[in-house]
Formats: sequence, C-alpha cells, structure tokens
Amino acid sequence: MFAQEVGVAGVIGSKALLMINGAPPQSVPVGKLIDGVKVVSIQGDLVVVEIDGRKRPLRVGQHAVGTGNAADSEQIILKADGAGHFVTNGTINGGSIRFLVDTGASMISLGASDARRLGLDFNKGQKGFAQTANGQTMVSKVQLDSVRVAGVTLHQVDAVIHQTELPVALLGMSFLNRMEMQRNGNTMTLKKRY
Repeated sequence: MFAQEVGVAGVIGSKALLMINGAPPQSVPVGKLIDGVKVVSIQGDLVVVEIDGRKRPLRVGQHAVGTGNAADSEQIILKADGAGHFVTNGTINGGSIRFLVDTGASMISLGASDARRLGLDFNKGQKGFAQTANGQTMVSKVQLDSVRVAGVTLHQVDAVIHQTELPVALLGMSFLNRMEMQRNGNTMTLKKRY
C-alpha cells in the first residue's frame, strides 16, 4: 500500500473519470478496482471512492489523499504520462497546484497567475533573473510554508515566482533534494529523507 491521490475529473454515465497519483484521467465503472482505488457509487457529480478501505465522497474537481500504513505514507509514486513526463497534483500553502517534476529546475517555479491565485506576492521576494527555455526572465525568490504531494508534506521550501506565465508549475530540486528519487521505467518513487 502507498499514498494514493485521487481526483475526479468528470462523470460519464455510470463511469467516473479518475486521476490517480497524477496520471491522466481514466474511465472507471462502478465496482471496479484500479490501482487500489474502487468506485463505490456515482450520483450526479458526486462520486464515492474507496481508498485504502475508507470511503471518500468526492465531487467533480475535488481530490482526496489516502495513505497506506504509516511507514509508506512518506513516499510518492508517480507514473509517466504519454510524453514521458511525471506530472502530479499537489498543494502549496494549502492551495491546489499541478506540478511537472523537473530535475533541471533548481527550485519550485511558479508562473505569475499561479502565484497570484495562491496568494504569493512577487514584490515581497528577493529579485533576480533566471534563464529559461524562452530566454532570461525576472524572478522573485520566496519561501513556501508547505508543499504537499500525495502523502508527503515538506515545510519551508524555496521557490521562484516568474514575472511571466509558465504552462505548469515545476517541482524543482528545492523539493526533490529532500527526497530519495528512484526511477524504474515509467514509474518514479520519491521517499522523504528529512
């Protein structure tokens, strides 16, 4: 058993579109068990899922995290998408965010609108410049109170806010350095070190 993050992307008839551990949505009929998650019932936009033996009611757009036994809740298991990228949902200071795992980014990187939505102020951080794929851009270095991915929460994590937009937030080395990373084919396991 390991931490399971389940999101409901939608409902089509008697099937729920579930995103499990950041994987793309998959259609799951009532009664079927996929990756340790079972769809118990669907009523309108309310889907009841069973994670680790516990029933959790979720509306479309909501996420739940179930944890296996305590020893395993300090790890994250991600599956690569069709392009080979590891994408997952998480939270920053309690606000939801979609991350792309990027070992080439020195810190968690947020675009301007994601930062505003999360209540982070570009003007309060330490200013600097960063080299991106689109050239040099002005950034502001801030410290995040908490970053949560699946069952793992880290506190006081450095991040940069870009003055421009980013297509997705980058889960960079300021988070990943505090994890033990193991890649096996299209699966990545991250274990909390400290």
